[in-house]
Amino acid sequence: MLQIALRPMSQDRILQGIALMLLFCVMAPLLDVASKLAAEGGIPVGQITTARFVVQGALMAPVMVIMGLGWGMTKRAFWLVTLRAIFLILSTFSFVSGIAVMPLADTLAIVFVEPFLLLLFGYLLHNDQVGPRRIIASIVGFGGALLVIQPSLAVFGLVALWPLGTAVFFAAYMLVTREVSDAVHPVAMQMHTSWIGGLLCLPVMLAFDGSGVAPLESVWPQGVNWLWLFGVGFWAAVSHMCMTYALKFAPSATLAPLHYLELVAAVALGYLVFDDFPVPLAFAGIAVIMASGLYIVYRERHADRARRAT
Repeated sequence: MLQIALRPMSQDRILQGIALMLLFCVMAPLLDVASKLAAEGGIPVGQITTARFVVQGALMAPVMVIMGLGWGMTKRAFWLVTLRAIFLILSTFSFVSGIAVMPLADTLAIVFVEPFLLLLFGYLLHNDQVGPRRIIASIVGFGGALLVIQPSLAVFGLVALWPLGTAVFFAAYMLVTREVSDAVHPVAMQMHTSWIGGLLCLPVMLAFDGSGVAPLESVWPQGVNWLWLFGVGFWAAVSHMCMTYALKFAPSATLAPLHYLELVAAVALGYLVFDDFPVPLAFAGIAVIMASGLYIVYRERHADRARRAT
């Protein structure tokens, strides 16, 4: 689920990585909270999506300068990063579309089928070895997502399927990241994804302004909505920087189980900010998704130890 090649690490650096991953798990749902507040304030989904890339790019640019990172890329890397930006745009648009009407935890729980899709795509596209136990765990995990979707479909209708789109697009985003990670520094990759994403989103906003297509319309934000739009980009930049450096300091196998704490934070923030609380059936689905995902992490670690032993 989290894939970056790393050098041997000291215990102190691993602890730093764990601390940064925990920060990510708390900060990433704040991005979701800002998105939902902006949507409830009447900001269209496309405009919230665009704000993520524009604000994140503006915040990442000075980081690039301070770190002395180069701005150049090979032609292949540029097109891969562009494809990465497209998948992230689609993933963000789908997620904001769902979160605009659904509870935070329910939406995020459905998105967490992404590791299972990543396993499937890795097998189909890269011939990654996937044993029967991980296949069963993936099927069970998807069943958990259906437990969350079922009551959401009853209450919210087909909009409950938007998070599944997020999971598909984010899995594709991760696969492209895997392809380009050796060619572009993680921070530079984040910056390039931001400005390319912004350049792709802005013309769409202009083209659909006044079109009557509500999700792609644009409005002039009023009052606190400026803060929510800034928060979307700010928390995206800060949380993903935490994850980037967590992966630099600690092995992905150590960090992957911690990712599910993001769901816990989402449940807490959804209750505190929006007074949303998953229904019992959705809670059961969340538990199944977490258990299946953790089992896949365990199998990945077991397989990795076996490969190292041969």
